Amino acid sequence: MIRVVFVGAGNLATQLSRAMLNVGMQIRQVYSHTKTSAEKLAAELGCPFTTDPKEVTAEADLYVFALKDKFLAEIIAAVPANDALWVHTAGSMPISLFEGKVKHYGSFYPLQTFSKKRKVDFSVIPIFVESKDAKDERSLLKIAKRLTDKVYPLSFEKRTKLHLAAVFACNFVNHCYALTQEMLQKEGVAFDVMLPLIEETTNKLSELSPKEAQTGPAIRYDENVINHHIDLIEEDLTKNIYRLMSQSIHQLAKKEVK
Repeated sequence: MIRVVFVGAGNLATQLSRAMLNVGMQIRQVYSHTKTSAEKLAAELGCPFTTDPKEVTAEADLYVFALKDKFLAEIIAAVPANDALWVHTAGSMPISLFEGKVKHYGSFYPLQTFSKKRKVDFSVIPIFVESKDAKDERSLLKIAKRLTDKVYPLSFEKRTKLHLAAVFACNFVNHCYALTQEMLQKEGVAFDVMLPLIEETTNKLSELSPKEAQTGPAIRYDENVINHHIDLIEEDLTKNIYRLMSQSIHQLAKKEVK
């Protein structure tokens, strides 16, 4: 049985620890600097917790550092070194953070958006792993394959570009939904009316490429419609987002024609 320590108790740590527990791994301990978060997740997983990185147990096989990027180096330095395999889950941080601290290390990057309250199906989530040591990489691939068939080795250089692409595909798109909701609320219209449109927009991508699926005034650069929309927007920043997005859509469409 693989014994796992989670260093972090946020969205990703919550979902990944649940998934690992469900496939028979033993969660030995949870660390978080926030007692409430650590205590709550540990209670769910049936393990002890700590808020002191120096008190992280040495009795584990895998240490998963699922923390905000800005805290990774500090907490890695504070956790007592051992001979286990240490990984972080960050999309844009190198595995060299572990160099000089432990011998066995790498990255374990699930490509998904996570929230504590929403369950996810790990069997459909791609996981990307990296290690400088071939044996450690095989171990990470084996662990990942217990969660999903979509498992890939990937270097830091490619992983950080993958993370960039994910920001466009997820975070930026979701922000557009938030702006949409704000616009509709001002008119007394529920955001729910957009859900069928959002669903169809996403579903089309199983049959069409994103370029092929693109519609709307920007693709043909209908300036009358575009300028009218910009006039309706109150915030300058949102006006700029609309204008730049429209230009980008049109330019990409023209590239496809060439």
